[in-house]
Amino acid sequence: MEILIDVPSLERGLPGTLTIPPSPRGVVACAHGSGSSRLSPRNAFVAGALQRRGIATLLFDLLTPQEDRDLEARFDIPLLTLRLLAASDWLSGQAAAARLPLGYFGASTGAAAALEAAAEQGAGVSAVVSRGGRPDLAGPGLLESVGAPTLLIVGGLDDVVIGLNRKAMARLSCEKELVIVPGATHLFEEPGTLAQAAEHAADWFDRWLS
Repeated sequence: MEILIDVPSLERGLPGTLTIPPSPRGVVACAHGSGSSRLSPRNAFVAGALQRRGIATLLFDLLTPQEDRDLEARFDIPLLTLRLLAASDWLSGQAAAARLPLGYFGASTGAAAALEAAAEQGAGVSAVVSRGGRPDLAGPGLLESVGAPTLLIVGGLDDVVIGLNRKAMARLSCEKELVIVPGATHLFEEPGTLAQAAEHAADWFDRWLS
């Protein structure tokens, strides 16, 4: 179902796709990374894995087309966080999703936005998953404020990001886990690695959204 998410600061909404399987047990808003969009094949792949587990998904553009051409906007984590919070508010007004437990899935810079939004929402967010994420980009003190159980998934060949995730994990005081997928680089393009990441994400949401 194609929709427009209402964002008060914009003249028109941000395009997105809300998919709700039968008898959903929760809903996950997906925050894509820099230079990506709601059409990201990797996030769509993960969303499909979640839907097969009975979890609704919201894939949407965090930036307008004009903003997406601005490199600074792509790395403006506070802006991305505000857009994710706006999407969460929009979801709370949708009859099919309003009462479902909420989770965030973030990739790359979207992971920092997901964690900042989780810190802002407090008990309103039930779980967070980061894939190849940059949680280290979250603002000062915000990682320490995240209460939602958080899973960090990193490729085994993504050495720099593994180190950044380990440092970020040390700052998290919530229920947390770091999963390293063997043989995967940053984008999980190697055969079978994205499927492993998707299953880890689905297991985490299946556990905590319930």
